[in-house]
Amino acid sequence: MDDVSKLMRRHTYVTKTSTSFIYGILVSIAVNFFWTPGHIYSSGITGLAQLLNTISSRTLPFTVSTGLGLFLLNIPLFLVAWRGIGREFTIFTIITVFLSSFMIQLLKPVPLTHDPIICAIFGGAVNGFGTGTALKNGISTGGLDILGLVIRDKTGKSIGSINIAFNALIVVAAGFAYGWPYALYSVIGLIVNAKVMDMTYTKQQRMQVMIITNRPNTVIDSVQNHLRRGITIVHNAEGAYQHDAKTILFTVISRYEMGELEEALLESDPNAFASISDSVKILGRFYEPKP
Repeated sequence: MDDVSKLMRRHTYVTKTSTSFIYGILVSIAVNFFWTPGHIYSSGITGLAQLLNTISSRTLPFTVSTGLGLFLLNIPLFLVAWRGIGREFTIFTIITVFLSSFMIQLLKPVPLTHDPIICAIFGGAVNGFGTGTALKNGISTGGLDILGLVIRDKTGKSIGSINIAFNALIVVAAGFAYGWPYALYSVIGLIVNAKVMDMTYTKQQRMQVMIITNRPNTVIDSVQNHLRRGITIVHNAEGAYQHDAKTILFTVISRYEMGELEEALLESDPNAFASISDSVKILGRFYEPKP
């Protein structure tokens, strides 16, 4: 049993390290092939590193490259993650940020096009896919992700307003640095980045599930064996066609868990009727595994 556990753990480490490498390649392509030639700023710490590169090249006797700036700006956040989240999480975050910084430094800007709209769209899409893939495999890409996790863990609140304010600062900086049309192009890049990331990383998307079945105990056991989710039971429902007794089960899952839910229903009651809808807002505790 210990050997199996060690093998699974080793496989997890290899998967996460490989994903970190893939993310490093994708973010370096976004920065060097699209954002830098198009004068587009990214969101978060990557955008701040780009801003530091612009300011240093114009006002200082030396230039802080985007890759180096990205790693240096993340160092204080590594310390926050080590103390507030955990060692393993921090180690993989350091690996991810280091590979990203290294690949950005290694790949020199290749201007495929200077059209700012194309650069904003394709840069945002490539980076959004890379970030979503990293998050899907349980890896943080550093930056404001760390602050978000720590603040949510300590207070239960998100840092949405901090993210908005930080990215607004980046957009304004793009306007001052390259002209206000480029601020608009950077906003386009941020929107594309967010949309592609949401399509790739689906754990944060909540869905309400209503299951109608005449085998409630079997369905509940099967669902809870596959998922760690609470279920609310409504007894004494009646089918309108045959007037047979039914039970209604309510739960909320993430979109990422859809496959496991379908598997659980097929195992327990293939004739169950399930209605699934997007959940806009949740009040109360919704279990999320710790990073």
